[in-house]
Amino acid sequence: MKRKIALILLTAFLLGISLASAGCQKLKARDELNKGVQAYKGAKYADAVEHFKAAVELDPEFPTARLYLAMSYFSQYIPGATSEDNVKMARSAEAEFMTVLNANPADEVAVESLASLYYNEAQGEASLDDKITKLAKATEWYDKLIALNPNKKEAYYTLGVIAWAKTYPRRMTARSELGMKPDAPGPIKDKKKLAELRERNMDAVEKGIGYLQKAIDLDNEYDDAMAYINLLYRERADLQEDAAEYDKDIDLAENWVERSLNIKKIRAAREAEKGASGIVNAPTE
Repeated sequence: MKRKIALILLTAFLLGISLASAGCQKLKARDELNKGVQAYKGAKYADAVEHFKAAVELDPEFPTARLYLAMSYFSQYIPGATSEDNVKMARSAEAEFMTVLNANPADEVAVESLASLYYNEAQGEASLDDKITKLAKATEWYDKLIALNPNKKEAYYTLGVIAWAKTYPRRMTARSELGMKPDAPGPIKDKKKLAELRERNMDAVEKGIGYLQKAIDLDNEYDDAMAYINLLYRERADLQEDAAEYDKDIDLAENWVERSLNIKKIRAAREAEKGASGIVNAPTE
């Protein structure tokens, strides 16, 4: 009986030590997190990485530390640069964001960051095909972001920009091959070339216009989206099969240019009014 009681007491004692140790580890992890956050806020990202790595090692199921670790890698990534160290930084960020999403697929910050990472990586690709491949990956993640947050206007905007980035170079190549200057009236003159270009570009252009329209619906002063919807209507114009449809799309593009300029003027007037309202007149004697 005494032996049984002794075993129970020993087990309880060892369990207490284990729980105390686990609690101590978690406290240390949170201390490393706090140090990492301070380094991150001070833009000392390399130092932040070390603190967040220590926090994750102490508490592998600490999602905040894991997300901050991913963000610290991402913050050191230079868009467009192709050095080995920069590529390694991108892959480290990617791996940590994926770990975050394995634990919580609905983490909006991780999804948006991955979409942004792939979009920025595309800018450094030398060949158009490689760039489009990376943009397709970015598109996949922006679609996931919209599924999580249907009111994320920046996601719709970026999808519209991607549509233009994919289609514009193809159209310029086709024009060049036909001896058409970039600013020469369209549409594409050669029927065979036009059919090929419509097959490759039209769906992306139409979707891009839809994405940008959604962004503008969410923010009717979104002048950046207006600038790109103008560009995509010009893309569509060159894909039309007759001059009348071409002219209609060019008119739509011009309307968006005008609307964008008007928004900029409204905003400038609003800022001027704000500034004027903040003026304090000097007291008179």
